[in-house]
Amino acid sequence: MRFELHCHSTCSDGTEAPSAVASRAAERGVAVFALTDHDTCAGTAAAVVAGAQTLRAVEISCEEPATGRTIHLLAYDRGGAAWAALEAKLDEVRQARLNRMRMMGARLAQRGIRIDVEPMIEDAARSGRTLGRPDLARAMVAAGAASSFKDAFARHLYDGGPVDVPNRALTLPEALALGRAANAAMSLAHPHLYDHLGVQLCKQHVADGLGGVEAFYAGYDPRERARWIELADALGLVCTGGSDWHGPEDASAQPGVDLPDARSDALYAWLFSSSRR
Repeated sequence: MRFELHCHSTCSDGTEAPSAVASRAAERGVAVFALTDHDTCAGTAAAVVAGAQTLRAVEISCEEPATGRTIHLLAYDRGGAAWAALEAKLDEVRQARLNRMRMMGARLAQRGIRIDVEPMIEDAARSGRTLGRPDLARAMVAAGAASSFKDAFARHLYDGGPVDVPNRALTLPEALALGRAANAAMSLAHPHLYDHLGVQLCKQHVADGLGGVEAFYAGYDPRERARWIELADALGLVCTGGSDWHGPEDASAQPGVDLPDARSDALYAWLFSSSRR
């Protein structure tokens, strides 16, 4: 069965509208689909794949307290009454990010660089799109205040730099608790990016509601895939799958990944069965 449980639209950092992402998934024969924009479900209603099972879902940006690293958690709605509370919390986090943009805009102004962040904030509020330092970097390049995206970060926007304002993200335990309350199915996204930390997080949080790991991910070679399948089997986790597609320029991936029958059955049951973990 072909699944697409990790992809993005213009509601976060993708380049295609939610409906266009869904159309691309339909063309690819996806049977189970979820749009997983960063920290927002704004595109869910428009991202419906005809003839496929469609889930409301989100990719939550979390902070791992011990290391301070950003960890991405995929959460899938299985009908829990508290899903609205999860979305409300994500909206609260987004509002904090918008205020962060205002503060960074003020710090740029103190350095003689005037970037009007309000139009960006208004656009983000309308679309549900998340904002961050990359948006400021692009605006600086467009205004001639930086020679390149890299230059904007190197001189102004780098972590702890003169313009950077700390970003208050949900911690991974907080996100898992929200997901548990909402009866969400939760999976660790692209675990290869965390390497040994990914292994550690799966072991540490399997009892906290982390029920899956993204073992079928576009770009994995057989060895990488086998690594995460082995871990999933050892811990009793479900293997989830997605492309992490951001748009047509994402040449390394296309929407949809194929899972073997036994893996497909287990994943489908985990997402839709009444006997939910």
